[in-house]
Amino acid sequence: MNNQTRKHHTIDAEGKVLGRLATEVAQLLRGKGKVDFQPHIDNGDFVNIKNVDKIVVTGNKMEQKIYYSHSEYPGGLKEVQMKKLFEKNPSEVLKKAVWNMLPKNKLRARYITRLKFVK
Repeated sequence: MNNQTRKHHTIDAEGKVLGRLATEVAQLLRGKGKVDFQPHIDNGDFVNIKNVDKIVVTGNKMEQKIYYSHSEYPGGLKEVQMKKLFEKNPSEVLKKAVWNMLPKNKLRARYITRLKFVK
């Protein structure tokens, strides 16, 4: 599919809940709302998100949720609290949420490249 048929969506994230926004973004990136949707074809749209720093997180997730990463070396497990990651880079929190909602296949990396954050 060529770029002429892809639409550009701009979403204002101010006051929106993180998970609900992430599901909406994942569906747009994947193109699930289109008539010609097929799971093995990448025909999703571009998504631009503004006001990412004003996203609402419900419950105690800011204090309790922890993101893990491993360097593949012994003892290389790193953990970052959601609150610290949100203060440092709020767009990364939304990107991780969308990333985990996309299908776990070779198309996932291609989908996430169409997610942009604007100031």
